[in-house]
Amino acid sequence: MAVAPTTKGRIAFREHRTWYRMTGRPDGRRPAVVVVHGGPGSTHDYLLNLCSLHDAGWPVVHYDQLGSGGSTHLPDAGPDFWTVPLFLDELDNLVRQLGIADDYVLVGHSWGGVLAARHAANRPDGLRGLVIADSPASYPLWRQEMAVLRAGLPPEVDATLRKHEAAGTTDSKEYHDAVRVFNDRHVCRIQPWPKEYLATTMEISDDPTVYHAMNGPSEFHVIGTLKDYSVVDCLPDIAVPTLVISGEYDEATPVTVRPFAERIPDVRWEIFPESSHMPHLEEPERFHATLVEFLGTL
Repeated sequence: MAVAPTTKGRIAFREHRTWYRMTGRPDGRRPAVVVVHGGPGSTHDYLLNLCSLHDAGWPVVHYDQLGSGGSTHLPDAGPDFWTVPLFLDELDNLVRQLGIADDYVLVGHSWGGVLAARHAANRPDGLRGLVIADSPASYPLWRQEMAVLRAGLPPEVDATLRKHEAAGTTDSKEYHDAVRVFNDRHVCRIQPWPKEYLATTMEISDDPTVYHAMNGPSEFHVIGTLKDYSVVDCLPDIAVPTLVISGEYDEATPVTVRPFAERIPDVRWEIFPESSHMPHLEEPERFHATLVEFLGTL
C-alpha cells in the first residue's frame, strides 16, 4: 500500500518540469529504487504499492514522465516530439537531480521496462540492478502477438474492434467497450479494477497525447511511433543483474518477453501464474517478496 512520501516536487527538465515523489531517503546503505511507469503517457499511480519496498529498507522514487500526471503537459506537441531519446534524457536528468545517479536500481513496467532496458544498455556507472516487468523487447513482436490474442476474443468483439479501427472511430463507446473485454483478460484480471489502476486510466483519458502519439488508440492497435521500435539488439550490453517478470495471461506474451531472457547476460525470468499485465496488483505479496529477494542480491 502507498505511504506518504518523504518528499515530492517538480524538477527542471529542459524548459519543462518532471513531477516526482520519494519514499524514504537515500542513506548510502541501499540503492534507491526508481519506478518507471508504462504507457507511454501513463502515470505513477498504478505502481504506488511499490512503496512497500521502503518498508523493507529501500528508498523508492516514483515519477510521472513528461506529458503525464503532475509533469508538464504538452497537448499541442506532435508525434515527432515524443521520442525514446526524450524520455531517456528525462530519466538521466531525474537521477542526477535527485542525487542518486551513483547508486540506484530501475524497476520498469510495460513501456517503462523498455525504457529502463535501453537506459541500462548505456551502462550508467551508478546503476546496480534492473527489473523489467511485463514488457515487450520488440514492438514488432508485440504487434505480432496482439494478433494471436485478438484471435482468442469472441468473434463479435474482434469484429467490432476491426470495424472501428478501419473507420477511424476508435474514440467511440462501442470500441472502448470492446477494448475492455481484451483488457479484462490480458491487462488486469481483478474485478472491479483497483483504484490505483483506475486513477491511471482516468489520467490517460484526460490527456491521451503521448499514448496516442507513441502507441495508438489501444494496447493492441499499435500505429504510433513505437510500432517498429525494439531493444533486442542492445540487450547484450546490459551489464547489471536483471529480473524479468511477466504474467501467465499477460498481453506481454512469452514471445515478446523471451529476448530479455535470452540476450541479457545476467538474468532470471519469473512468470506469475495468476496474473496478466499487472502482477504487482494481481499477486502483490508474491511480487513484493520476489523483488525484495532480488534486491537483496545486489
